Amino acid sequence: MTILPANVTIDYDPATMPYSEHGKAGSILDICLHYGVHLEHACGGSCACTTCHVWVKDGAANLSELEDDEQDKLDGAADLKLSSRLGCQCVVRGDVVVEIPTWNRNYVSEGGGSMNMGSAIPPPRK
Repeated sequence: MTILPANVTIDYDPATMPYSEHGKAGSILDICLHYGVHLEHACGGSCACTTCHVWVKDGAANLSELEDDEQDKLDGAADLKLSSRLGCQCVVRGDVVVEIPTWNRNYVSEGGGSMNMGSAIPPPRK
């Protein structure tokens, strides 16, 4: 799997990669987190938000089918494209190239918040 724009390629064996319990086992999110590539996931990979939204640039046939829950969430995603997928829901089954949109990189960790979790900026200390 190659992740753009960082141009990071991850070679892994799905049979031996332990499941990190973020999204579906073997999903883009699961692989990214296991190999130290940051991909936002405000809902923990439960298909309750769109912070792990990615664009599939190549190899869409090597991903699991788009299911209704994922499609429903994607309908409300920013900058939706025909190639949009949620990293937590699509399981990788071969070579794939994905792009993490610029606006989505570090969105929550830089204070963007999420509709499910509220603001990512902690309240001021008293």
